[in-house]
Amino acid sequence: MATTTDIVVVGAGLAGLVAACEAADAGARVLVLDQEPEQSLGGQAHWSLGGLFLVDSPEQRRLRVRDSFDLAWSDWLGSAQFDRDDDLWPQRWAEAYVHFAAGEKRAWLAAQGLKLFPVVGWAERGDGRADGHGNSVPRFHLTWGTGPGVLEPFLRRARAHEASGRLTFGFRHRVDEVVMEDGRAVGVRGSVLAPDDTARGTASTREVVGDFEVRAGATIVTSGGIGGDLDLVRRFWPKRLGTPPEQMVAGVPAHVDGRMLGITEAAGASLVNRDRMWHYTEGLHNWDPVWANHGIRILPGPSSLWLDAFGRRVAGFGGGGMHGYNALEGTFLGGCLFSGRAAGRAAARGVR
Repeated sequence: MATTTDIVVVGAGLAGLVAACEAADAGARVLVLDQEPEQSLGGQAHWSLGGLFLVDSPEQRRLRVRDSFDLAWSDWLGSAQFDRDDDLWPQRWAEAYVHFAAGEKRAWLAAQGLKLFPVVGWAERGDGRADGHGNSVPRFHLTWGTGPGVLEPFLRRARAHEASGRLTFGFRHRVDEVVMEDGRAVGVRGSVLAPDDTARGTASTREVVGDFEVRAGATIVTSGGIGGDLDLVRRFWPKRLGTPPEQMVAGVPAHVDGRMLGITEAAGASLVNRDRMWHYTEGLHNWDPVWANHGIRILPGPSSLWLDAFGRRVAGFGGGGMHGYNALEGTFLGGCLFSGRAAGRAAARGVR
């Protein structure tokens, strides 16, 4: 017999927690499903640096950084390079988000107890052109407590709703199908996975021990991307960057597998811009990995000089803080795979 609820949320990461809390605040009964065990609540946001995009904030003004919605929107357009019919809704979403970042976002987060580091970073720094990629001013606001600090207010709210009976978590519930009737999503079906006490971030078992069905008035999918499945990354690799590299490291755990993208598409959802990914060239293997092929990113200087393997400056790329596509294009189209480990070995051979 199917479980019934007002709203079912698929994915217990940051986006799922926010959606569930907002729905529960409005009086809805919410069921949050996730294929991972409870110790992974919060998803990949737990592992993040906790940077937030804010526009014309008190932190910026204190540092005499002049910012505005118009400037931020111009920077966003220069970075996004909207150029296809599929960009209609992404562009509308982006404009609404920049309005949010220039308006109520900071106050909304502060009211929930989230605190910001007083120094504003300049991530994805602009390249000096008015219509080019990147941020023309610093906008990277770091949360006290990094990723866990971003999650804390929403975990607290979710647990309060759970205690009141308004919100229920269904861990180890893997959704395999969005149930459609008369062109409308009416719930989900899936598999119950075996209990697993594995540590956060490590791969959990996919042993199936049962099945389930949920009927809901609304179905929200907040399941994350494909960064944990490098085969999918290569499949949708941007053509302009040439052949995807054979060697990659993963900045997120294996459960960031993109399963729900195909499942929601099969139910009629429209997926766009799969080739628009964000990757970093400054990745290296974590010396103390949590998950398989665990990659971490090093932060380069703000105006570092990047050269290819032949000593030539990487075309159109002036520093590691700039647009990721520019970095990748210069790196992989240069014909060589960058590797500090390999470079060190080569240098050692050269001085013997």
